[in-house]
Amino acid sequence: MRKSVLLAAGLLALGAGAATAQVQEAPRGKRAGDFVVGLGAVGVLPTNGGNVPVIGGTPQASNSASPQLDFSYFFTPNLAVNLIAATTQHDIRVNGSALGDVRLGRVWALPPTLTVQYHPLPASRISPYVGLGLNATFFYGHGGNMTPPVSRVRVENSVGIAPNIGVDYEVAPNWLVNFDLKWIMMQPEVSVNSNFIRAQADINPFVVSASVRYRF
Repeated sequence: MRKSVLLAAGLLALGAGAATAQVQEAPRGKRAGDFVVGLGAVGVLPTNGGNVPVIGGTPQASNSASPQLDFSYFFTPNLAVNLIAATTQHDIRVNGSALGDVRLGRVWALPPTLTVQYHPLPASRISPYVGLGLNATFFYGHGGNMTPPVSRVRVENSVGIAPNIGVDYEVAPNWLVNFDLKWIMMQPEVSVNSNFIRAQADINPFVVSASVRYRF
């Protein structure tokens, strides 16, 4: 009997300790005025499409990955604005043209995206969100190996919207792990040999990222 009482008391003590720990470890949650900085990795995965006049075929851009910085500011616990900063290099080509597969060299893309996000569960440790952003992609550093007679390629800058979903996981009051997915409407004009051929490349990439975030 005594052993049973001691065992029950021990279990109650453990339960009370666990409950106290859970109370102490309750998530801080998202608050108005929070400024969050994230560092992680991003993958840019073009869906590819479009058409090429004269020679036909489909413009293609390769997948790429790079480090990424992102910044968020919370106007309310539910409403935030987010900005991502990263740059990736892509090989570009035309597949299935009258000239076969044509290499167009490579280009760097700088796609800053400003997104307004809604967080329906700001007090939860696992906090999903949805958003809608505006993307401006700047292409630079054109060059690399090209298939003759191609000698000059330029990809024009583009602007498009970017639907967004993601989730934050609070691992400590000021530390978060983030997973994020954007689909960027990216449809730049491409000029080959100083406008001898112009085409629209429907790149429209999925932008997938994972990062560690610190909340100030």
